[in-house]
Amino acid sequence: MADPVPRPIRIANVSGFFGDRLSAAREMLDGGPVDVLTGDWLAELTMGVLARQRGRDPDAGYAATFVTQLEDVLGDCLDRGVKVVSNAGGLNPHDCAAAVRRIGERLGREVRVAVVDGDDATEAFAKARATGWSAPHLDTGEPFADLGAEPEAVNAYLGCWGIVEALDAGAEVVITGRVTDAAVVVGPAAWHHGWQRTDWDALAGAVVAGHVIECGAQATGGNFAFFTELSGLDRVGFPIAEIHADGSAVITKHPGTGGAVTPETVTAQLLYEVDGPRYLTPDVVARLDTVRVAPAGADRVRLSGARGEPAPSSVKVGAIVTAAWRNAMTFVLTGSEIEAKAEAAEAALWAAVPGGRAAFDEVAVRLLRADRSDPARLGEAVALLTVSVLDRDRAKVAGFARSAVETWLAGYPGLYFTGPPGPGSACPVFWPTLMPAEDFVQRVSIGSRSWAVAATTPDRASPATPVGASSTTSDGASPTTPDGASPATPRGATVRAALGTVLGARSGDKGGNATLGVWARDDAAHAWLRQFWTEARLRELVPETAGLPLRLWELPNLRAVGATIVGLLGRGVAADLALDSQAKGLAEYLRAKHADIPAALLPGAAQRPSVGSRSVP
Repeated sequence: MADPVPRPIRIANVSGFFGDRLSAAREMLDGGPVDVLTGDWLAELTMGVLARQRGRDPDAGYAATFVTQLEDVLGDCLDRGVKVVSNAGGLNPHDCAAAVRRIGERLGREVRVAVVDGDDATEAFAKARATGWSAPHLDTGEPFADLGAEPEAVNAYLGCWGIVEALDAGAEVVITGRVTDAAVVVGPAAWHHGWQRTDWDALAGAVVAGHVIECGAQATGGNFAFFTELSGLDRVGFPIAEIHADGSAVITKHPGTGGAVTPETVTAQLLYEVDGPRYLTPDVVARLDTVRVAPAGADRVRLSGARGEPAPSSVKVGAIVTAAWRNAMTFVLTGSEIEAKAEAAEAALWAAVPGGRAAFDEVAVRLLRADRSDPARLGEAVALLTVSVLDRDRAKVAGFARSAVETWLAGYPGLYFTGPPGPGSACPVFWPTLMPAEDFVQRVSIGSRSWAVAATTPDRASPATPVGASSTTSDGASPTTPDGASPATPRGATVRAALGTVLGARSGDKGGNATLGVWARDDAAHAWLRQFWTEARLRELVPETAGLPLRLWELPNLRAVGATIVGLLGRGVAADLALDSQAKGLAEYLRAKHADIPAALLPGAAQRPSVGSRSVP
């Protein structure tokens, strides 16, 4: 008799970022059965925060919020046999593990805590540079030396097999250093189902499921374009991935929790911070253009069809460098003559700064207007002028705010600021590059044991593209609708309307790049979107892309297209002076843009008068 197929493993996310909801772990345990608690506590910005914490205290450098969550739930996890797999170890996984063991001691319990490390790339990075390697930036090709500073931390994005071996060894809690965001999901799935390293399709399916749930409530209605169609968004539930033996999965959430799991909420997260059809990880290249999304019941969405390619020969390595300092002051402008007041504020500010505006490496000036003529209340009478500066000289940046305050009593009428002056803050720059996968060996430590994890044999033919990113090709296959039919482009009259009327979108950041994914709600809109989505059209809609490289791609099975805007965010969130430094609002900016949309696609179009319309041949 053949061995029975193991049941799906239920992997629950309880954190999408360093500052996520502390009660999520308790809510997940109390809401229903789960097998594993995971989450993502790291981001490029977070690594910079942890580096500064470790600089002040060598025992720090991990996500303390994870430990806070475990204070509440660890005893119940042990009682119920729920595993915990977390990347919260950050730059100091061993001290993070020690903190977890201390929780166990307070509970009177012995906890089998495993540490998976080997991601510290500081020494390998330095040795390679010493031999002449320039550590070129992954997107721009610039040499690392151009930053003019040395790294505070360098870490490689490693994979899932250390987690698998830790669980095989009986670990109840697994703490990792830097691994890919999906690895904390792929590891438990591979362990539970007994996958081999060459089970490419199953691994790819788990990567896809991991990508969907890694950002917590973004898969269950958070940040969803059509949010007004959902209920319970005041307290959105966190997602669960039920991963089957073949790598397919069902995304769901506990009954009674807010938000929803629908094909569109899952599609939105699939499009988040990806760079095209091939999604590279150290374990497998997941083909996003093969993935299919389908309803599987109330708050249940099935992911299937994921195809995997052999693991690449390179891994992404990120260096954290404090290359500059930044500061900002916001002037409040009230009443009439707003533009004249803004001009006066700037003139007085730069007169007060030694060397004026040219004294700083970068300056950004932003005027946000909420003022109206004949305001009914104070909030309708104000505008905000924010002046931000960035420079390598910390003292100069600290003095900037003082210079702004000096203009207070000598400036335009009604001058005041939104807050007091401050010394400014460090700008940790995330510098991505590629290094050979064979340079990094994961280690597992549990109790008195420690061992190296055998490396996955890389695909030497795999392109040198980043882990967690992808190329922009999809084998030249002709796009089809989810039911396999060839879509027909709508014809007839058009109406000038907001793109968000018929399109959803999700955007985000990857270092200095902005990512933008756009999906259509039905086959007809998808057919129109495909012919609409061109580089020229995107540059027209988003003029901020001028002079920047664009990578356009599409995922036909998801009725989706996308783009990566290289360099839109400068050197990354901490060093970007723009208002939307993480491109979180870019998608909604695009959806607010008006275009000529076929009238047949618009809700209620049959009742809309044809005035102002034109015909599409």
